[in-house]
Amino acid sequence: MRKFNTSGPNIITEDYTLSRLELIEKGKKLVHTNRYFTIWAPRQTGKSTYFRLLADALHEEGYLVCHINFENYINTPLSSFMERLVLALEEDWDISLTDLDLSQVFHKVEQIKDKKLVLIIDEVEGINRQYFGEFLHTIRNAYHSRSKHGLKSVIFVGVSNITGVVQDNASPFNISDSLQVDYFTKQEVFELLTQHEAETGQKFANEVKDKIYAITVGQPGLVNGFAARLVELFAQKPLIDYMDYLAVEDWYLYKALDKNVANVINKAKKHQKFLEQLLFLERKVRFDIDTEEIRFFYTNGLIRDDAEGNVTFWVPLYKKRLQKYFYPKMNGEAQTIQADIWVEKYLTADNQLDMDKIIREYQAYAQKRGFRPFFVTDADGNALGLREAALMYSFETFIQSFLTALRGKSYLEPHVALGRSDLIINILDNEWVIEAKIFYNAAQYTDGKAQLAYYIKSLGLNRGIYLVFVDKQVTNPYILEGTEVFDGVDIITYLVRYDLETDFSEIRKAQLPPKKKKQSKLKKK
Repeated sequence: MRKFNTSGPNIITEDYTLSRLELIEKGKKLVHTNRYFTIWAPRQTGKSTYFRLLADALHEEGYLVCHINFENYINTPLSSFMERLVLALEEDWDISLTDLDLSQVFHKVEQIKDKKLVLIIDEVEGINRQYFGEFLHTIRNAYHSRSKHGLKSVIFVGVSNITGVVQDNASPFNISDSLQVDYFTKQEVFELLTQHEAETGQKFANEVKDKIYAITVGQPGLVNGFAARLVELFAQKPLIDYMDYLAVEDWYLYKALDKNVANVINKAKKHQKFLEQLLFLERKVRFDIDTEEIRFFYTNGLIRDDAEGNVTFWVPLYKKRLQKYFYPKMNGEAQTIQADIWVEKYLTADNQLDMDKIIREYQAYAQKRGFRPFFVTDADGNALGLREAALMYSFETFIQSFLTALRGKSYLEPHVALGRSDLIINILDNEWVIEAKIFYNAAQYTDGKAQLAYYIKSLGLNRGIYLVFVDKQVTNPYILEGTEVFDGVDIITYLVRYDLETDFSEIRKAQLPPKKKKQSKLKKK
């Protein structure tokens, strides 16, 4: 019986594998036209599996493909690099290259006329910079005369965006010649899961399939990881359901020692201030590759550009982990909120949370407590102001006492867009969607309703809560509490008032530079 592979390239006879025929055809077309091209993709995107499938397809057409991985060669001397390169070329191309230097190796390759050769260099950014330039120039010479010899295609592959690396070293490539190994489409995710269903009889609920795709956006390593964990934990269940999915998502968020997640967090720390703005501040950031932080996070697979040319996060699961890791610390606020709460007081007759009563209690608490604990600072302790995410944390912390008593759970559901998150509350399969907004203007207020309505429907629900934080000075008559039907779903609006001047004036004063003492004009006699 095959399995979901979570490490290394797939073995078709042992692992559930997608054929990805359309992507294979794209690769073949580039090789057929003698292109030397580049490709990059973050780890666990299925690159290695793809290139093995591409190599198999090219072998069937008479090509000899040599695939070499140069990971961790960044400090390796040229002699070791040459030993590895020559050994691989001799084995895969059936030629003798003994005792030749780099230029001589490729000069001899250029003498081959009766073979169709393809060279794939994986982890190309791992090659030592001392001789990487020489290696590129050598391939450049082969590129210019490729119509006269057998080396028809060279493919450079990297786990970060290698365009800059190649350009900085006098690349022979036309950078527009590239092949992108995309994440799985939704259809492909379903196809992969269906392979397990067909071979074992165990089914995934459609809602589970939808959620796996939504949280991974088809990132192959994560898709296989979620599926593998589900079938491991619930091996005896004929149908893996939504609650099973939530258990695995919770494991990924709080318990999984996943090397890819750890790598993402470590990368994020290098530009923490910028990342915190992306995570917690709902505003558009223009995607500009010349911005150092944007280039860094883009090349490491954390962000990308959206359809409007703005920055957006790539994989929702990574965003969730980053948001949790960098979430504002509230200095014991949870203990203060949870004191003196009597849960049974807030239950309905059918043993569900009375959300209206809970939110009314929260409004009263907010009026009494204020929002100074939720005034967010950056990594250097500088005050940045209120943010939607911090206010959502305020409410999430408040309601957690009730959820704990009832064995319910809450979790932030980050959208791919920057800054925006919805809170999902789940108790005995009864779900509520809550979106928090700071009120800035009427247009933004209405847009928030549209966003919430769209997300409510995407979850298959029929109502949600719109929690709007409003400065006490705002008197707009159209900002009202109540229930309304918006785009076919019920939106229940609650206003939470705060006093910007009272709550934060002392913090702002504390950040002002100290006044200089006036020097006395009296001279000592």
